[in-house]
Amino acid sequence: MSEVGAPVVVGLELQERMVSLVRAFGLHRPDETPCGQPVSVAEAHALMELSREEPLLQKDLASRLRLEKSTVSRLVRVLEGRGWVGRTRSPHDGRAVELRLTEAGRRTAAGLAEARREKFARVLEAIPEEERAPVLRALGVLEEAMNEGG
Repeated sequence: MSEVGAPVVVGLELQERMVSLVRAFGLHRPDETPCGQPVSVAEAHALMELSREEPLLQKDLASRLRLEKSTVSRLVRVLEGRGWVGRTRSPHDGRAVELRLTEAGRRTAAGLAEARREKFARVLEAIPEEERAPVLRALGVLEEAMNEGG
């Protein structure tokens, strides 16, 4: 095989493996988390970020989720409609919106976190022990590459 063709083949293999990983993990199902919870992946990620830090400015949530502000506005409206998030104007900047989990939101976030822990424990258990560290390193390398070039 020519040198020019090798990167293309490797790129195609990476693409196929990523698609397979997305499907195996269930990320292609829009209305449920990979852990089988009846919450969209975007909602679950928003709840996870809010459970890490409250209050959180809506613009900061957009940044953390790497979503457009308009997409996060719609997402927050959905979360608010479910009774999981409350919005208030920031006392420091009247244009900014602060987000806080409601009690129902905290319970939902905690349930999602537990389901996530259980799912990843099962996945990790399925990886032979001697391959766990290399898999975790490879995921870190892949994440960095995607952050830099993807």
